[in-house]
Amino acid sequence: MGPGELAIALVRYRYALGSNKLLLLLFALRGHAVRLAVIKFSSEDCGVCHKMSFYDRKVAEELSLEFVDVKMQDTATYKKYRKVLLTQYPDKSQMGWPTYLVCHSPETEFQILGEVKGGHPKGEFRIRLQSIVNQD
Repeated sequence: MGPGELAIALVRYRYALGSNKLLLLLFALRGHAVRLAVIKFSSEDCGVCHKMSFYDRKVAEELSLEFVDVKMQDTATYKKYRKVLLTQYPDKSQMGWPTYLVCHSPETEFQILGEVKGGHPKGEFRIRLQSIVNQD
């Protein structure tokens, strides 16, 4: 089985089993640098967003996730990650404050693996991120 056939088989198994791990392996085989990231979309005026900032980055890094903080008021950073946000929320009406999107390769061929919306205590936030990373 050649690399192309292997890639096709992995895609089929990914959909059959629902495993993000196989999808990440597929991207690695295609020569992409695969990195998992948490992108936090928040506002400077949001009290819950500010409260979460005391531990959200640390929890993400403990789970070996890159952390990207996108304040909606920071137009340069928002433009860079807008495509990711609009893929999940085309009109932004269902967003939570803050909204965390877990995805791989957020600056290239990204795929959103899951989300955490709103404020959560540190332990609950860790559990929610971990469950997205461990999805099968």
